[in-house]
Amino acid sequence: MHQYKSIILIGPTGSGKTPLGELIERRGMWGLKCAHFDFGENLRQIAATNPRPSFLTEQDMAVIRDSLKTGALLENETFHIASDILKSFVQEKRINTGGILILNGLPRHVDQAWDVSALLDIVMIVYLKCTVKTVQQRIQLNSGGDRAGRIDDSLAEIEGKLEIFYERTVPLLDHYRAKGVKVEQIPITADTTADEIHRFLEKDHHF
Repeated sequence: MHQYKSIILIGPTGSGKTPLGELIERRGMWGLKCAHFDFGENLRQIAATNPRPSFLTEQDMAVIRDSLKTGALLENETFHIASDILKSFVQEKRINTGGILILNGLPRHVDQAWDVSALLDIVMIVYLKCTVKTVQQRIQLNSGGDRAGRIDDSLAEIEGKLEIFYERTVPLLDHYRAKGVKVEQIPITADTTADEIHRFLEKDHHF
């Protein structure tokens, strides 16, 4: 797999990563073509697929279903699942090395970051900084327009996701800063839109 240039979207559940990724894919960024890889959505689609994709085993499918049910992250021994899904996505989208791959939901922790770095050239991190109260407001209001039909938005599930996010995912920011990758931090409110974030990024914030 080529070292595609990639931007990682980091933010808690409800912060607007998916609407932003979809908008960037439609509009592009800095004149470059972009493809949005939403790892969570890919997992949900695969879990609902019958028969399973040929590149995944029944054991892999069991890991995916468990991850979706419990919120457990893929650890080192199961990262090959994420890698195979990502490679399949890149092939399907026919992404060329002149574009940018927008990563949403991957990597989720520092061990995954090391694995991802073997596949992709991470050029920028976009951190959608959001308080717990704002997360709850955004999900309740469906501010990003992407929560309809979601079955994992109960209060307990949201709290569990936030706990994992602050414990496992936030350390990625220091990890990438230490590697010299630009981290663009954007404060998110209950009514921040994907369009506003995209315009902010387009305005002289390229890598």
